[in-house]
Amino acid sequence: MALYSEKVMDHFLHPRNVGVIEDANAIGEVGNAKCGDIMKMYLKIENDIIRDVKFETFGCGSAIASSSMATEMIKGKPVSEAMKLTNQAVTEALDGLPAHKIHCSVLAEEAIQSALEDYRKRQA
Repeated sequence: MALYSEKVMDHFLHPRNVGVIEDANAIGEVGNAKCGDIMKMYLKIENDIIRDVKFETFGCGSAIASSSMATEMIKGKPVSEAMKLTNQAVTEALDGLPAHKIHCSVLAEEAIQSALEDYRKRQA
């Protein structure tokens, strides 16, 4: 059996939504000191809808694939729906990750939560 699913390989080799949103109104950054992965998420939210999302990830293939999939899962969605995104949902959407790489999907969830928290602070 292959270590990585076809979806993981596709999102690693052809990541979606890579880059920076210069006028982002929500930015979140998280890292994992143990593995060295760092994720930064940029959101452009208008009328409580995530109109655009981009990411920069320094990390392994699973981290890049998790970032890519997570951005695809929240793009165009209401903030309230994006707040409910879990690492389990990201892992399932990728058709699974090896047990020792699950932390990558956790980072993707945390990066989005961090960006949404930044958005809430900016709105206050």
